[in-house]
Amino acid sequence: MGTRASHGLLFLLFLPLLRPRGASAGSLHSPGLSECFQVNGADYRGYQNRTGPRGAGRPCLFWDQTKQHSYSSASDPQGRWGLGAHNFCRNPDGDVQPWCYVAETEEGIYWRYCDIPTCHMPGYLGCFVDSGAPPALSGPSGTSTKLTVQVCLRFCRMKGYQLAGVEAGYACFCGSESDLARGRPAPATDCDQICFGHPGQLCGGDGRLGIYEVSVGSCQGNWTAPQGVIYSPDFPDEYGPDRNCSWALGPPGAALELTFRLFELADPPDRLELRDAASGSLLRAFDGARPPPTGPLRLRTAALLLTFRSDARGHAQGFALTYRGLQDADDYPAPSKGSAQTPEASLEGANVSCSPRPGAPEAATGAQVFSTVTAISVMLLLLLSLLRLLRRRSCLLAPGKGPPALGPSRSLARSWAVWYRRPRGVALPCPPGDPQVESLAVSYRPLSASSQSSLRSLISAL
Repeated sequence: MGTRASHGLLFLLFLPLLRPRGASAGSLHSPGLSECFQVNGADYRGYQNRTGPRGAGRPCLFWDQTKQHSYSSASDPQGRWGLGAHNFCRNPDGDVQPWCYVAETEEGIYWRYCDIPTCHMPGYLGCFVDSGAPPALSGPSGTSTKLTVQVCLRFCRMKGYQLAGVEAGYACFCGSESDLARGRPAPATDCDQICFGHPGQLCGGDGRLGIYEVSVGSCQGNWTAPQGVIYSPDFPDEYGPDRNCSWALGPPGAALELTFRLFELADPPDRLELRDAASGSLLRAFDGARPPPTGPLRLRTAALLLTFRSDARGHAQGFALTYRGLQDADDYPAPSKGSAQTPEASLEGANVSCSPRPGAPEAATGAQVFSTVTAISVMLLLLLSLLRLLRRRSCLLAPGKGPPALGPSRSLARSWAVWYRRPRGVALPCPPGDPQVESLAVSYRPLSASSQSSLRSLISAL
């Protein structure tokens, strides 16, 4: 991680996947069992301290003992990344999933991804085997060199299917619940290929499908399950400009409880409103300057209408909120610290925000400005280093949290091959005969013949 650079981009041909005109929402499975609501687990704050579940895998090093690397408790004094005097898996650098440092091996590996069963965002159904005969998802399919999870979800929503599956970083498949019933689950670590269109997302693996419900990131829907999750439009991608979305929420019960697991809007014009579905009265409104409370928000209404609008400049991660119906509006449990209850009077046209605590240090603003300037400076230095490296080398590899990850050959030849080695990602070597390629054969293994054939057909149009 010491010389970590951003994953490279593949500038290949893009096969457009149309944006849906509308979508209906389904039920997201077991939101209460998930410890993560971001696709890459950056919000994980659990207690797994080994690279495998239930005591399996290698033990993680304590974050306050990793000062020789780029990430340690000293580099996160405000706890924004969840680092500290512990050895729990975290994702401080926006990688594709939580990880931790481990005792360095003879091969020079000093970090590992963590396989955390409870850290999969609701709506992600798991990793499945795709042998191709028959395909794991039987609906239409497509390929894109700019594939992200949401690009595939939109494609399958447009086609009217319930499920969307991503494979090998660039392929999208659609299917139904009946396909899932006969599917063969695969280990979560088999779905380890980075999406061609987003270096912070995983899009299945070689012969492995990462399957999602298409309701994730839909722009509208009617939610009637007793509990569930609503994501901002285009999630897990950032929401775009000029979005106007609404969701009707009516679970069984006399009242509702909402909990915001993630909330990041670009600016005040980007606004989420909560209205009583029967009267249309405004109950709550949140925007880029006025976030929701950190704890449960209880509303004395049985049916709710959520509307979200972004302005022409809007681009941000968005939000993820869980909801559940309460049976008795007059019999709430005692609100926990940090929770908020709806006042008796309607707050038509008003926003609710929290005032700073008395005595809060005024230096916090200055510290934020300093942190922001420092982060921008570091990013510029990394970008300049990457550009210098690109000029020197004819191709780049992807050894994970070390040198730059991925890049195209600059040779005029059209002979391509894709190699990879877990957990170090993928490598796109130069044409045969290059000494870099021969050195890869020792430690990397090639993709299957079917996957290489599909990829070559994509690249052949260049």
